[in-house]
Amino acid sequence: MSNLKKIQKRKLDHLQIAASAESQIGDTGFLNYKFIHNPLPESDFDRIDTSTQFLDRIVKYPILISCMSGGIAEGETLNRNLAKAAQKYKIAMGFGSQRIAIEHSALVHLFEMRDVAPDIPLLANIGLVQLNYGFGLKEFQKCVDMVEADALVVHINPIQEVIQPEGNRNWKGLLGKLSKIIDKLSVPVIAKEVGFGLSEDAVKRLYKVGVRYFDTSGWGGTNWAMVEGLRSKSNRELGELFSGWGIPTTESIKMCANFKGSLPDSERSKIKIIGSGGVRNGVDIAKAISLGSDIVGIASPFAKAAMRSVSEVEKLIERYAKELKITMFGVGAESIKKLKKVKLVEQK
Repeated sequence: MSNLKKIQKRKLDHLQIAASAESQIGDTGFLNYKFIHNPLPESDFDRIDTSTQFLDRIVKYPILISCMSGGIAEGETLNRNLAKAAQKYKIAMGFGSQRIAIEHSALVHLFEMRDVAPDIPLLANIGLVQLNYGFGLKEFQKCVDMVEADALVVHINPIQEVIQPEGNRNWKGLLGKLSKIIDKLSVPVIAKEVGFGLSEDAVKRLYKVGVRYFDTSGWGGTNWAMVEGLRSKSNRELGELFSGWGIPTTESIKMCANFKGSLPDSERSKIKIIGSGGVRNGVDIAKAISLGSDIVGIASPFAKAAMRSVSEVEKLIERYAKELKITMFGVGAESIKKLKKVKLVEQK
């Protein structure tokens, strides 16, 4: 089997396993927090504003269709269904890793979606570890240009990589290499974990090299240790052992917010937090924003919907939007800005 075929098989395995119930392991922490009901919201439900700004574009809802698999025929269908729905509802969308299209230019078309999504924030995607495997500014910028992106997601997945049989294991010196190219890229970099959560220390170190956008991708959603464990019987026990490894989504959001809060006002406004990892409804979205997120990423539910049809993706967006709006009404928040100021009660 050629190297390309092996990569495509791995991508297909990832897509199929990530959509299974077995890969959804962990506690995001959202159930540990509760909103205080406001019986006198003093607002008109029909005038509640769910829009916000992300990457210099106005989005109708604070929802990001998070980065998922690409580089295979199934991935193209998934991306196109997601992009069409995202454009209709004016929300942001990210792509899965574009490494395969950089190494095999004939696959670039699998990621080209601007024709159906001309107005929304689109996020390119590449692994940080690739800076130790022949990639640099040229390849990172190619990812951006390929999809006419508004930002480049640099995904950080050390635990997944070392469990994955084909994984990249050299993670030494990556921040230094990122620091040399980050200001030369045409768009901002978003540092994104892959299901294990960003710690406050990691955010601090990433900030020092120029990163201003952080995607928590916390523990409690699709578990990539388990996904890799399920790909082969020999790795099953390893995947199960490390399926409990990581920072719950809510705690990762709070860690990012704590770091943001420690900065001077002039710097604080530049930091944007994407809360993601096991977000499954509009109440979770609202809680993520109240905990400190600026926008909220969701992956697995959208993947399942997109594998069926565009209309299923649209129904999911409508459901999340309605649930979010009802939650905002229930706490008396007429805008996302006001929702950010609503305090959650931690359940002991």
